[in-house]
Amino acid sequence: MATPSTRLSLIGLAKRLARDGLLSEAEAAHASDIAAARETPLVAYLVETTGLDAAQIALCASSEFGLPVFDLDAFDAELLSLHGVSDQIIRKYRALPLFRRGNRLFAAVSDPTDYRALDEIKFSSGLSTEAVLVPHDKLSALLTKVLANSENQPLDEINDADLDALVVQDEENDPGAGTSNIDVDDAPVVRYVNKLLLDAISKGASDLHFEPYEKRYRVRYRVDGILREMAAPPPGLANRLAARIKVLARLDIAERRVPQDGRIKLKVSRNRAVDLRVSTCPTLYGEKIVMRVLDGGNGLLTVDELGFNPAQRELFEHNLQKPYGMVLITGPTGSGKTMTLYAGLKELNQPGINISTAEDPVEIVMEGVNQVNVNVKAGLTFAAALRSFLRQDPDVILIGEIRDLETAEIAVKAAQTGHMVLATLHTNDAPQTITRLINMGVPSYNVAAALNLIMAQRLARRLCKVCKRPLELPRQTLLKEGFGEEEIDAGLTIYEAVGCDRCTDGYKGRIGIYQVMTISDDMRKLITREASDIEIAAQAKHEGIADLIQAGLDKVREGVTSLSEIHRITKE
Repeated sequence: MATPSTRLSLIGLAKRLARDGLLSEAEAAHASDIAAARETPLVAYLVETTGLDAAQIALCASSEFGLPVFDLDAFDAELLSLHGVSDQIIRKYRALPLFRRGNRLFAAVSDPTDYRALDEIKFSSGLSTEAVLVPHDKLSALLTKVLANSENQPLDEINDADLDALVVQDEENDPGAGTSNIDVDDAPVVRYVNKLLLDAISKGASDLHFEPYEKRYRVRYRVDGILREMAAPPPGLANRLAARIKVLARLDIAERRVPQDGRIKLKVSRNRAVDLRVSTCPTLYGEKIVMRVLDGGNGLLTVDELGFNPAQRELFEHNLQKPYGMVLITGPTGSGKTMTLYAGLKELNQPGINISTAEDPVEIVMEGVNQVNVNVKAGLTFAAALRSFLRQDPDVILIGEIRDLETAEIAVKAAQTGHMVLATLHTNDAPQTITRLINMGVPSYNVAAALNLIMAQRLARRLCKVCKRPLELPRQTLLKEGFGEEEIDAGLTIYEAVGCDRCTDGYKGRIGIYQVMTISDDMRKLITREASDIEIAAQAKHEGIADLIQAGLDKVREGVTSLSEIHRITKE
């Protein structure tokens, strides 16, 4: 039963959803709080994270706010006219002008409380604007199509008004810095690069690849862990595109023979800034440039949202609360290690705890945590930062990555002298992490004494809830994959990806797959005598610790992901 304070906190759509039975009062209040904290519309949060039907939410909103629900399936998108409203406004407010009747412009929205969207459209179009409700998923699909079409404009036809909100800042937050070195003749290239950056951020890309070849040039985005070609500018623009990006990243535009690294800070709206980590590499036909998107505006996940099963979550939280020792997160680049660590830090971040982090670079800004950007050129290495931390009375230390023996030794000693140390390492699974530390030169007895928990992880794409379908496989195939006879006989159902207009190749979003290995006394004995990773893995199996494949099969059983996706991320 909800408490009186819970009832008082429910207003508007959240209250209607609870009243209509789509959510409990506690769930509605929790969703409202998280959406507000992330500065995300409640409707978008509910559809994208809770699995509530977008059409039902739209009907509830219609009843609550007295707005009509519009059927986009009956609307001919070919007749769409934006009536002078820029792509930037459409992208920012997720609202789309649909049609005009006299002096009235009707705009599709999924969140009826976003009055600023209607005001912006009214100001931009000069027409009286009225809202019509559209299910969030259908509106998102149409917005993606409209904005994708605008991406294909010739360079000299890109609308400057659509890029007004994009501001490049230097380290001292000097708006507009870095633009003066580009000739006026390159203004179309400036706008085109800005367009690509905004499009990548709006699509949730984690990386952008700019790749020159002999007869073509392509731009690819990595979305949900998969690279996809998104643009193919003329090959003759290769040097101009590279020069523009290098100016933004404050790199030497005259130097094309050696790799360079830099950063770009973009302010995409009043309350949101995105960092881009830039790496250039000379190739046969020009410089390949890769940008890693560090977007703090995506919101920080909680431990509940990472994808743990109950037993894994309990082990993770229990070891986080220990007063000293080391928790290591391992996996390849882009597997979500930093997000997992920060979800843990979020629980530890209390006024009575002193937390310091050393990262290269800081990807997520968290108030209450002392965060340090490693700068090797200036002499601020991970080891130097750790030495400084140990003189500043720390309780918790986070190390972005253990890369060398010096950093590893200081981290291990800190974990043995009353500090909780959280760190990442690049290995394939949890048992290999131990042998990696020993091979780096850390004495095995120190590794055994310091370690509390090792967690290997991968990110698997989630199956689209709309189009996924059951997959029938022969019994022998299921047994070979690792499923049990009893569950197969009981009617095991697994699903495969299909693909629809609401997802990408049958998938939408990602979820963590984890191997959570606590360090038992028997395992410490193996570590001390420098046992192989095969022996450690056998001991982990004996203790009932599921490996990454077994953890992935659990997600397949739950219908969250597909068997082929587990094969892809585990390489089995």
